[in-house]
Amino acid sequence: MAAEKFKMSQERYDQLKEELHYMETVREKEVAEQIKEARSFGDLSENSEYDEAKAEQGKLYSKIAEVKNLLENAEIVENEVRDKSTVGIGSRVKVQDLEDGSEDEFQLVGSQEANPMLGRISDDSPIGRGLLGHKKDEVVTVEAPAGTMQFRILSVEND
Repeated sequence: MAAEKFKMSQERYDQLKEELHYMETVREKEVAEQIKEARSFGDLSENSEYDEAKAEQGKLYSKIAEVKNLLENAEIVENEVRDKSTVGIGSRVKVQDLEDGSEDEFQLVGSQEANPMLGRISDDSPIGRGLLGHKKDEVVTVEAPAGTMQFRILSVEND
């Protein structure tokens, strides 16, 4: 079975590489030092500092493995070469909810860069999937966990 690919920009890929380097060098040494210091406190069976340091080491190794997996299975997506009026990854899209008339603006990004609080939605999300491939003035119907939603695309910007 093929491993899942994680869509991300080159910028996000580079951030993950830096984070991995930091964890494997600086952070790993800090945790090893904490364990060494905790061992010096004596009896390991009742040494909470040692237990905490070992737990921190476990979390760090787990995070390192997670980041390595993301990097190994990364699929770099740049703003796709396409009709500039069509929604794709990297597009900034302004939509109007046809039910209540409210307007929202999103940027479609890969799943590793999604941050709804900053208006960055994943192309794998229900709204992201619904908007992909559509153009300004089109009405899009989206099946979301909250129910069926309809949006009119007010604008599409592709840098």
